[in-house]
Amino acid sequence: MFMQYPTHMRCLSHLSFLILIQAASCSIKVIGQVGQNITLPCRYDTQTNGGLTFCWGRGAVPWSKCSNTILSFKNGDVIFRTSLKYQLLGRVAEGELSLTIMDAQRADAGVYGCRVEVPGLYNDQKVNTQLVMEAPPEKPSETTKESPTTIEKIQSGTDDGIFSAFLGIGNITRMAVIFLLPTFITLLFIITGRRALSRRKQHVDTFAAENIYESILTTK
Repeated sequence: MFMQYPTHMRCLSHLSFLILIQAASCSIKVIGQVGQNITLPCRYDTQTNGGLTFCWGRGAVPWSKCSNTILSFKNGDVIFRTSLKYQLLGRVAEGELSLTIMDAQRADAGVYGCRVEVPGLYNDQKVNTQLVMEAPPEKPSETTKESPTTIEKIQSGTDDGIFSAFLGIGNITRMAVIFLLPTFITLLFIITGRRALSRRKQHVDTFAAENIYESILTTK
């Protein structure tokens, strides 16, 4: 005998089915920095369920297993792993199933799913994690030094002024050389001439004294 339920009864049945499926699932968001080790949380009660099988995948947890599985754990050991950058650093035996991504990069951003297989119909525990990667904070510069960006801005903003001032100084220097060089040469000639005349006078006086001395000796 075929029985047809009213439409509202079928909708209620579907709603109860969806609530049952979503009861053991949750979604969280984790923000990490590039170059750091990022941990995506996932836990379950070992006292109630004992040791179970679980997996981690890239993408939201599907109806069964994991999407694009990157790590699987069964019978107390990791049985599959796509890369050593995915590590289980917590105490798995105590229900700590968190996945740690070593040296995370921007390409690691996205949705990750953790699925714990619990015996029974629709009992699996599911955790979807949205990982957002951010650039690491800039290191503060020393108080005695300006940042390169600031220096570049100052230079780019005053290049024209510095260049104009440099040309002005160059013109002044050239004019000073043009006017002062002849004066310097004239003074040099005057000083040199005076020294030559002084030396000649001293030589004449010495020669005259020697002649007088020789004349006295001859007379005697």
